[in-house]
Amino acid sequence: MVSYNIPIIPGDGIGPEVVAEGVKVVDAVSEALGFEVNWITLPYGADHYLQTGSLIGEGELKELSAYKAIYMGAVGDPRCPPGVLERGILLAIRFYFDEYVNLRPVKLFEGVPTPLRGKDHKDINFDVVRENTEDMYVGLGGRAFKGKSRFEHELKRKLYNVKFGLDVDSDHDEIAYQLMVISRKGAERVIRYAFERCKSQGRRKVTSVDKANVLTEAYSLWRNVFEQVARGYPEIQFEYTYVDAVTMWFVKNPEWFQMVVTPNMFGDIITDLGAMIQGGLGVAAGANINPEGTSMFEPIHGSAPKYKGTGKANPVAAILAAGLMLEHIGEVKASNVVEEAVKQVLKEGRVRTYDLGGFSKTSEVGDAIAYKAKTIASTF
Repeated sequence: MVSYNIPIIPGDGIGPEVVAEGVKVVDAVSEALGFEVNWITLPYGADHYLQTGSLIGEGELKELSAYKAIYMGAVGDPRCPPGVLERGILLAIRFYFDEYVNLRPVKLFEGVPTPLRGKDHKDINFDVVRENTEDMYVGLGGRAFKGKSRFEHELKRKLYNVKFGLDVDSDHDEIAYQLMVISRKGAERVIRYAFERCKSQGRRKVTSVDKANVLTEAYSLWRNVFEQVARGYPEIQFEYTYVDAVTMWFVKNPEWFQMVVTPNMFGDIITDLGAMIQGGLGVAAGANINPEGTSMFEPIHGSAPKYKGTGKANPVAAILAAGLMLEHIGEVKASNVVEEAVKQVLKEGRVRTYDLGGFSKTSEVGDAIAYKAKTIASTF
């Protein structure tokens, strides 16, 4: 029997509750299809930080490099300083393992309401591929006060090591600045991933998002690389759109999109819009992928501490993230079973959490999807 070892970081708030349902569904599918998943639960999160003062260190990250996939809940807790858990755990994992692809499927399931009038599940079904390690999120910036200042910034990535020296001579009392970085290789690899995924899924169009008309240097490089990569896929249509326009078209004509590829910051923005048009954060899954290394799979919602222990949390996003994880480790049939089980349970509408207009508990939704997955796996 094929066996996989997968670490779990349940996280904070509702994280452990929704992750438990993802584990339940994966266990049901793996049993039905004849493979095994050994779960390794890790403590990283608010409680661990408050007890030890530690987040996740290089030693722990090196140990995680032995695994192909990490399954994660959400981190964040009001007892901790804002952002410390997100930066010290979530972003630390993304950057350490060079998870340069953030994959967000935007798919409306039948029976799930969307705020878009006149649209249904046939109209909303596309992927957003977001570059995950560059752009404004490299964390290089500072504040300068009146007079002369000198700043040194260094950016270390798997692809390169860049140092910036910045002299500031200001007659103003205070200014703030933030550097954005887009590299040719960084753009090329994520854009190529989008085209390859488009091709493998039998889709026919890739849309690039940028703001090259205003942020000319960085996003003209992005657009130049997009054009070069696109020429290698003559069977796939390609187009450009500015980020402000794409938010409009996501709402007005979501059926236009099949595969969207975007730099980091814009991807962060438009995928939250994508989550809303597919029915809300409770059904939106995400993956942080290094195709050649360790990848991490999570629901895109936060830890929602006020709902901890209430049983109200929707586990569908976490379950779909587990399905993406199965696809990544090579269990494509199992991944398809998970999505089909979610699809059927949501379409039937008998079991759904309060955010989707129902009264079911978190565990009841997980039970229903796990049972449906077992049934489907026997005939899928």
